[in-house]
Amino acid sequence: MISADMEGATGVTCPADVQPGTEQWQRFRRLFTGDVNATIAGLATDVLVNEAHSSQRNLLLEDLDTRARMLTGRHKPLSMMQGIDTGVHGVVFLGYHTGAGEDGVLAHTYLENSITQVRLDGVPASEGRLNAAMAAEHGVPVLLVTGDDKTCEDAADYAPQAELVAVKECVSRYAAICDPPEVTAERITAAAKRAVLRAGRVEPVTGEHWVEVDFDATHLAHAAAVIPTVELIGVRTVGFDAATMTDAMKAFKIVTNVAAGAVEDVYG
Repeated sequence: MISADMEGATGVTCPADVQPGTEQWQRFRRLFTGDVNATIAGLATDVLVNEAHSSQRNLLLEDLDTRARMLTGRHKPLSMMQGIDTGVHGVVFLGYHTGAGEDGVLAHTYLENSITQVRLDGVPASEGRLNAAMAAEHGVPVLLVTGDDKTCEDAADYAPQAELVAVKECVSRYAAICDPPEVTAERITAAAKRAVLRAGRVEPVTGEHWVEVDFDATHLAHAAAVIPTVELIGVRTVGFDAATMTDAMKAFKIVTNVAAGAVEDVYG
């Protein structure tokens, strides 16, 4: 399975590159699809590609490698990790990025702004760390992570056995030194060939989890705290526990949706 996000794709550096409907987005859809195809070429097996970015309708199906099937569209129960519970033997985090409050190109956690940090069991957590914990719960190893260099540094901690491919070097949140797609494709394919050798079910890692979310404004925390089981634990912070990582991610999705709905114009 490939969980395909877009901010960490080859060449992407600014919001217009990943915002559906812009001229830049149309251009980078092709590069994004190229990264996915480079991964499939290395895995050389049946692959489920789960679109994980924004509208989740970004990849070009007509250009997709025929060894893959694409899960596209929004409102999936497991969001970025939809399909992880279907018996897959490994997952690739493609085009990932660092978490809210961290250095990295287009760094954020679920919401493009408003969240300043997420912590999983006390540890600052990117989307990659959160999704890796869900994969572990289902006995699925993380095989490969692609993104900028900061993303690879993050992944080296939460998925130390995974292959890592930096397709660009972070200069700032909106700037990077980028390698051409021909170069990144070769690098991704080579890493995927090595990564697929580790594919195979592993012992599930289960247990309860505690999640904390810091917002940049008090009213967002208060809005999220209306959700049953979610507690206001600081002036801009909420926390909640969950019996499983899957439940934790479902609850986190609700928290982010409620907070996003509470944002008011330019004041946030």
